[in-house]
Amino acid sequence: MKYAEMTAVELKNISREETLVVLPIAAVEQHGPHMPTATDTIICTAVAEQVEQNLKESVLLLPTLWLGASQHHLRWGATLTSRVENYETLLCEICESLLDDGFRRVLILNGHGGNIGPMQISLRRLQVHYRNCQLMTASYWSIAEQEIASLMEGECKTVGHACEAETSLVLHLRPELVRESKIENFIDYAPDMIDGVYLCNDMYQRTQKGATGRPDLASAEKGEQMFSAIVKRVTEVIATLSKNALSE
Repeated sequence: MKYAEMTAVELKNISREETLVVLPIAAVEQHGPHMPTATDTIICTAVAEQVEQNLKESVLLLPTLWLGASQHHLRWGATLTSRVENYETLLCEICESLLDDGFRRVLILNGHGGNIGPMQISLRRLQVHYRNCQLMTASYWSIAEQEIASLMEGECKTVGHACEAETSLVLHLRPELVRESKIENFIDYAPDMIDGVYLCNDMYQRTQKGATGRPDLASAEKGEQMFSAIVKRVTEVIATLSKNALSE
């Protein structure tokens, strides 16, 4: 079920107790010299829409929120962003619209690393007012961590930024948007965690060209396998969550 394609009458008749509302969130920001600015939105939307197709009877899919918390990319340019504090409030207000309409199960499905902190805090803010609702959030790559890692050839086995994984996925989903002649090895990026300590540096400080990892190892074939594995795993997890009992 797609929220934006339904009428008010149709939405009114949907079960508030059993339906899981999924809000995909992403970003439009620089993705190095070879990837489109909408990379995160393209991937997250495709995953969410395929999961909805697999779970039409139990999932209500909202339109993807393409604006993200991307201030740490601003010095590279080609980035649209909301301030972190505003983004937290925006997520709260979208979810409140659903919760005040009676829906009791909401999942924010994320496709951009910069959204992780804000999306978790937004649910903390909401939970004190909606204690009897199921409020959840996850990035698609955290749900399908093992599946993604098994397909990565580079030393880094997680989703980075314009990396082996993201480049493979967009080569599969929207190959015409990848500037393959601009692909390089971007492994020389600085980590943001050292000995368990988080270093708060922006992408201009961490990268030389605004990208990370080994997109030179990417391929459309790998992207197809990865996309299928991600969708399968996210579908399984959401199907399970949809059956969990609600708290009182």
